[in-house]
Amino acid sequence: MALSPTAAQRRVIAAADPVSGRLKGTETQLAALVRRGLAFRHPRPPHDHFLTPAGHRIRETGAGSGAGAGSGAEVARGDSEGAEPARGGVFAARIGGEEAAAGDAGPARMREVRSAWQGLLELRRMSHPDGATDRPCGWERAHLVQAAALALEAAGCRPAGPDGADGYRVRATPQPEAVAVYGPDGTALRDCAATLERAGWQVGEHTEPRTRARYLLASPRKV
Repeated sequence: MALSPTAAQRRVIAAADPVSGRLKGTETQLAALVRRGLAFRHPRPPHDHFLTPAGHRIRETGAGSGAGAGSGAEVARGDSEGAEPARGGVFAARIGGEEAAAGDAGPARMREVRSAWQGLLELRRMSHPDGATDRPCGWERAHLVQAAALALEAAGCRPAGPDGADGYRVRATPQPEAVAVYGPDGTALRDCAATLERAGWQVGEHTEPRTRARYLLASPRKV
């Protein structure tokens, strides 16, 4: 069981890369986080330190509360049917249906999305024994909605606005390791399917029995 971190260690956790979990700190700080089960030292050079799942949970629940955590980027949680925008200026993968925040478009947004996607690819590389980046990693399996939305937005797919009619919407499902993706029409849905497949997801198209609406069911590919 991971031990509770000190205030100084929480600041290190809060400053970790929001997607890859890469840590920066002194050797003493990083070693202490490893002893607490909140970080691990990667066996391959350059032997960087990364958050463990326990470390990620602390970061996501406000590791740096009162210690400047809000200054970093964070992939916002969005697994519910509702689509709440991010608060406090943090990065949020657009799952569709939320109100776009000020500045949530244009070159600055594109840079943020590109940076988050590159961080996720690095996390894949560091997580898989073979260094592969063509299939999802554990973080994505634990954050299905955010991971699928990031893959779509990074590829240039358009998220839906509040009316839900002009772009993709990613939603959680009762099925384990699966999300539903809705689109405004068949062409947009096929574009989303191709994007997710290129990003390492298995995708199938289905029809809702009640509404007859077409949607995608997407799951992270394992091999």
